[in-house]
Amino acid sequence: MTPDIDAWAAWHPRAVADRLAVLDVPWYVAGGWAIDLHVGGTLRDHEDLEIAVPAAEFPAIAGRFPELAFYVAGRGAVVPATPDALARYHQTWAYDPAAEAWRFDVFREPHDGDVWISRRDARLRRPYAEIVRRSPDGIPYLAPDVVLFFKAKHRRPKDENDFAAVAPVLTVAERAWLTHALDLVHPGHPWREPVNRRSPGSSR
Repeated sequence: MTPDIDAWAAWHPRAVADRLAVLDVPWYVAGGWAIDLHVGGTLRDHEDLEIAVPAAEFPAIAGRFPELAFYVAGRGAVVPATPDALARYHQTWAYDPAAEAWRFDVFREPHDGDVWISRRDARLRRPYAEIVRRSPDGIPYLAPDVVLFFKAKHRRPKDENDFAAVAPVLTVAERAWLTHALDLVHPGHPWREPVNRRSPGSSR
Protein backbone atom coordinates (compact mmCIF):
# COMPACT_ATOMS: atom_id res chain seq x y z
CA MET A 1 0.00 0.00 0.00
CA THR A 2 1.33 3.44 -0.94
CA PRO A 3 1.76 5.66 2.15
CA ASP A 4 -0.48 8.69 2.68
CA ILE A 5 1.22 11.57 0.86
CA ASP A 6 0.21 13.99 3.61
CA ALA A 7 1.48 11.90 6.55
CA TRP A 8 4.42 14.13 7.46
CA ALA A 9 6.14 14.08 10.84
CA ALA A 10 9.46 15.53 9.79
CA TRP A 11 12.62 15.11 11.79
CA HIS A 12 14.70 18.04 12.96
CA PRO A 13 17.85 18.60 10.83
CA ARG A 14 19.95 17.56 13.82
CA ALA A 15 18.59 14.00 13.60
CA VAL A 16 19.69 13.66 9.97
CA ALA A 17 23.04 15.37 10.57
CA ASP A 18 23.90 12.95 13.37
CA ARG A 19 23.25 9.95 11.12
CA LEU A 20 25.24 11.36 8.19
CA ALA A 21 28.20 12.65 10.18
CA VAL A 22 30.32 9.62 9.29
CA LEU A 23 29.98 10.18 5.53
CA ASP A 24 32.38 12.28 3.48
CA VAL A 25 29.58 13.49 1.20
CA PRO A 26 28.65 17.15 0.48
CA TRP A 27 25.03 16.97 1.61
CA TYR A 28 23.12 19.93 3.08
CA VAL A 29 19.79 21.06 4.51
CA ALA A 30 17.79 23.00 1.92
CA GLY A 31 14.56 25.02 1.83
CA GLY A 32 13.15 26.93 4.77
CA TRP A 33 15.21 25.07 7.34
CA ALA A 34 18.38 26.35 5.62
CA ILE A 35 17.16 29.91 6.16
CA ASP A 36 16.59 29.19 9.86
CA LEU A 37 20.06 27.68 10.21
CA HIS A 38 21.58 30.71 8.50
CA VAL A 39 19.89 33.34 10.65
CA GLY A 40 20.26 31.27 13.83
CA GLY A 41 16.63 31.04 14.85
CA THR A 42 13.24 29.55 13.99
CA LEU A 43 11.35 31.91 11.71
CA ARG A 44 8.34 29.66 11.20
CA ASP A 45 7.04 26.12 11.57
CA HIS A 46 8.23 23.60 8.98
CA GLU A 47 5.90 20.93 7.67
CA ASP A 48 8.76 18.98 6.10
CA LEU A 49 12.55 18.69 6.00
CA GLU A 50 14.46 18.91 2.72
CA ILE A 51 18.06 17.87 2.25
CA ALA A 52 20.06 17.73 -0.99
CA VAL A 53 22.89 15.47 -2.13
CA PRO A 54 24.90 14.90 -5.31
CA ALA A 55 22.79 12.41 -7.28
CA ALA A 56 25.57 9.84 -7.44
CA GLU A 57 25.83 9.81 -3.63
CA PHE A 58 22.19 9.00 -2.93
CA PRO A 59 22.82 5.28 -2.24
CA ALA A 60 25.34 6.19 0.47
CA ILE A 61 22.84 8.56 2.07
CA ALA A 62 19.98 6.06 1.94
CA GLY A 63 22.23 3.38 3.41
CA ARG A 64 22.47 5.34 6.65
CA PHE A 65 18.71 4.91 7.21
CA PRO A 66 18.04 1.18 6.86
CA GLU A 67 14.79 1.44 8.81
CA LEU A 68 13.26 3.84 6.28
CA ALA A 69 11.70 3.16 2.87
CA PHE A 70 12.42 5.57 0.04
CA TYR A 71 9.83 6.67 -2.50
CA VAL A 72 10.18 8.94 -5.50
CA ALA A 73 7.89 11.98 -5.45
CA GLY A 74 6.67 13.69 -8.61
CA ARG A 75 3.50 15.15 -10.10
CA GLY A 76 1.64 15.01 -6.80
CA ALA A 77 2.23 11.31 -6.16
CA VAL A 78 4.79 8.96 -4.63
CA VAL A 79 5.97 5.69 -6.15
CA PRO A 80 8.58 3.10 -5.11
CA ALA A 81 12.14 4.19 -5.85
CA THR A 82 12.72 2.01 -8.91
CA PRO A 83 15.54 2.92 -11.33
CA ASP A 84 12.99 4.27 -13.80
CA ALA A 85 11.30 6.48 -11.20
CA LEU A 86 14.65 7.73 -9.90
CA ALA A 87 15.62 8.73 -13.44
CA ARG A 88 12.39 10.69 -14.00
CA TYR A 89 12.17 12.76 -10.80
CA HIS A 90 14.71 14.31 -8.44
CA GLN A 91 12.81 14.14 -5.14
CA THR A 92 13.00 11.09 -2.87
CA TRP A 93 10.89 10.93 0.29
CA ALA A 94 11.99 8.88 3.30
CA TYR A 95 9.13 6.96 4.93
CA ASP A 96 9.20 5.55 8.44
CA PRO A 97 6.92 2.47 8.48
CA ALA A 98 7.04 2.24 12.28
CA ALA A 99 5.61 5.74 12.66
CA GLU A 100 3.61 5.67 9.39
CA ALA A 101 5.11 9.06 8.56
CA TRP A 102 7.45 10.80 6.15
CA ARG A 103 10.67 11.96 7.84
CA PHE A 104 12.55 13.96 5.18
CA ASP A 105 12.84 14.68 1.47
CA VAL A 106 16.08 14.11 -0.47
CA PHE A 107 16.82 16.21 -3.56
CA ARG A 108 19.19 14.28 -5.84
CA GLU A 109 21.06 17.11 -7.55
CA PRO A 110 23.07 17.22 -10.79
CA HIS A 111 26.80 17.64 -10.28
CA ASP A 112 30.18 17.27 -11.89
CA GLY A 113 32.36 15.73 -9.22
CA ASP A 114 32.61 18.32 -6.45
CA VAL A 115 30.79 20.99 -8.47
CA TRP A 116 27.06 21.58 -7.96
CA ILE A 117 24.98 22.11 -11.10
CA SER A 118 21.59 23.81 -10.88
CA ARG A 119 18.72 21.65 -12.06
CA ARG A 120 17.01 24.86 -13.21
CA ASP A 121 19.82 25.92 -15.54
CA ALA A 122 23.05 23.96 -16.08
CA ARG A 123 24.97 27.19 -16.66
CA LEU A 124 24.76 27.84 -12.93
CA ARG A 125 27.60 25.89 -11.34
CA ARG A 126 29.44 26.33 -8.05
CA PRO A 127 31.81 24.20 -5.98
CA TYR A 128 30.12 22.44 -3.09
CA ALA A 129 32.79 23.93 -0.84
CA GLU A 130 31.35 27.35 -1.68
CA ILE A 131 27.62 26.68 -1.31
CA VAL A 132 27.60 24.39 1.75
CA ARG A 133 27.67 26.35 5.01
CA ARG A 134 27.58 25.07 8.58
CA SER A 135 25.54 26.17 11.57
CA PRO A 136 27.40 26.81 14.86
CA ASP A 137 26.62 23.23 15.92
CA GLY A 138 27.85 21.76 12.65
CA ILE A 139 24.70 21.15 10.60
CA PRO A 140 25.45 21.69 6.87
CA TYR A 141 23.00 23.91 5.01
CA LEU A 142 22.66 25.51 1.59
CA ALA A 143 23.95 29.06 1.15
CA PRO A 144 21.09 31.59 1.43
CA ASP A 145 21.52 33.07 -2.06
CA VAL A 146 21.01 29.62 -3.61
CA VAL A 147 18.04 28.91 -1.33
CA LEU A 148 16.38 32.14 -2.45
CA PHE A 149 17.08 31.33 -6.09
CA PHE A 150 15.07 28.11 -5.77
CA LYS A 151 12.32 29.88 -3.82
CA ALA A 152 12.02 32.58 -6.49
CA LYS A 153 10.14 30.26 -8.85
CA HIS A 154 6.94 29.93 -6.79
CA ARG A 155 6.96 32.91 -4.41
CA ARG A 156 4.53 31.28 -1.97
CA PRO A 157 3.81 33.24 1.22
CA LYS A 158 6.46 31.23 3.10
CA ASP A 159 8.98 31.98 0.33
CA GLU A 160 8.23 35.69 0.54
CA ASN A 161 8.66 35.55 4.32
CA ASP A 162 12.00 33.77 3.98
CA PHE A 163 13.14 36.31 1.39
CA ALA A 164 12.18 39.21 3.64
CA ALA A 165 14.09 37.67 6.55
CA VAL A 166 17.37 36.91 4.81
CA ALA A 167 17.70 39.25 1.81
CA PRO A 168 18.75 42.25 3.95
CA VAL A 169 21.72 40.34 5.39
CA LEU A 170 23.09 38.80 2.20
CA THR A 171 26.72 39.64 1.51
CA VAL A 172 27.77 41.60 -1.57
CA ALA A 173 28.91 38.37 -3.24
CA GLU A 174 25.65 36.59 -2.39
CA ARG A 175 23.62 39.46 -3.79
CA ALA A 176 25.66 39.44 -6.99
CA TRP A 177 25.20 35.72 -7.53
CA LEU A 178 21.46 35.81 -6.80
CA THR A 179 21.00 38.75 -9.16
CA HIS A 180 22.86 36.88 -11.91
CA ALA A 181 20.82 33.71 -11.34
CA LEU A 182 17.51 35.60 -11.37
CA ASP A 183 18.45 37.42 -14.57
CA LEU A 184 19.40 34.12 -16.19
CA VAL A 185 16.39 32.03 -15.16
CA HIS A 186 13.68 34.50 -14.08
CA PRO A 187 14.25 37.74 -16.06
CA GLY A 188 12.42 40.70 -14.55
CA HIS A 189 11.80 38.91 -11.25
CA PRO A 190 10.39 41.29 -8.59
CA TRP A 191 13.04 40.21 -6.07
CA ARG A 192 15.83 41.64 -8.21
CA GLU A 193 15.45 45.25 -7.05
CA PRO A 194 15.11 44.63 -3.29
CA VAL A 195 17.94 42.11 -3.27
CA ASN A 196 20.28 44.85 -4.47
CA ARG A 197 19.35 47.37 -1.80
CA ARG A 198 22.37 47.72 0.45
CA SER A 199 22.00 47.21 4.18
CA PRO A 200 24.42 47.28 7.12
CA GLY A 201 24.56 43.48 7.06
CA SER A 202 25.53 43.29 3.39
CA SER A 203 28.91 45.00 3.44
CA ARG A 204 31.04 41.83 3.60
